[in-house]
Amino acid sequence: MTTSVTTSPTVPLAAAWRVASDYASLTKPRIVELLLITTVPAMLAAAGGWPGGTLIAATVVGGALVSGSAHATNMVIDRDIDAAMRRTAHRPVPMGRISPTAALVFAGVLLAVGTGLLLLIAGWLAAALTVGAWAWYVGVYTLWLKRRSTQNIVIGGVAGAAPPMIGWAAVTGRVGAPALVLFAVVVLWTPIHFWSLAIGTGQDYARASVPMLPVVRSPAVAARHGMGYALATVVTSLLLPLTGVGGVWYAVGATVLGVAFLVRTRGLLRRPEPESAWRAFHGCNVYLAVLFLLVAVTGWW
Repeated sequence: MTTSVTTSPTVPLAAAWRVASDYASLTKPRIVELLLITTVPAMLAAAGGWPGGTLIAATVVGGALVSGSAHATNMVIDRDIDAAMRRTAHRPVPMGRISPTAALVFAGVLLAVGTGLLLLIAGWLAAALTVGAWAWYVGVYTLWLKRRSTQNIVIGGVAGAAPPMIGWAAVTGRVGAPALVLFAVVVLWTPIHFWSLAIGTGQDYARASVPMLPVVRSPAVAARHGMGYALATVVTSLLLPLTGVGGVWYAVGATVLGVAFLVRTRGLLRRPEPESAWRAFHGCNVYLAVLFLLVAVTGWW
């Protein structure tokens, strides 16, 4: 008498899921989400309405793929830094679950597919701006500034601020004044956002010898500089109606939101410690998301 053994598919499915999750984590999906929040509202404002589902989908998916490629490339270059930091030591490349070569191949595929999609549907300017942001993040930020300068995220933040221009270009075929204002808002917002994270993670960047401002100078100095950038962010956001987008309702909403943002982050100035830094960090994320929601609503109507 023979008995048959049925192999459960649970184990191979679980293994496949782990591999897929590891590759997905190379793209830093939470950062990609934040970048896309700034793309779609710019598209709605540029169109003064709904620019079309196909165009939005192509711009969002293409941008997400190229951004994911940049982050995967960053994880390969910075795998020594990631291994030294508690917050990033679990990532798949420093842990050896994905090889650097495999990660680079994955990044190359994402870059090619994303760029091709943008060229096909969103236009050459949107594609060029997206590839330019990729090059800035990988070349200027990761390879040049991150290990050398306290201004690494101030200058490197230009890459993360490109989505409003990309979205605007996808709709209009050019980069208009409103897109430049929104680009400036994200550039100026980046330092308080990132320095709050650096203070909140304690000595992580010091262990990895990354010259973030809170490490090289002090958390108090970084908090003062960060609040200066936060104030500049709010002031710049109020320039949008001067470009013909948003109007009175945007100005009122952005003012109220900006005051709330400054009050929320002021705690970091009083107590530049991890607890207040995390509150400021989350406050930064909420501020940017709500501000661009305001852009979408008032720009559409």
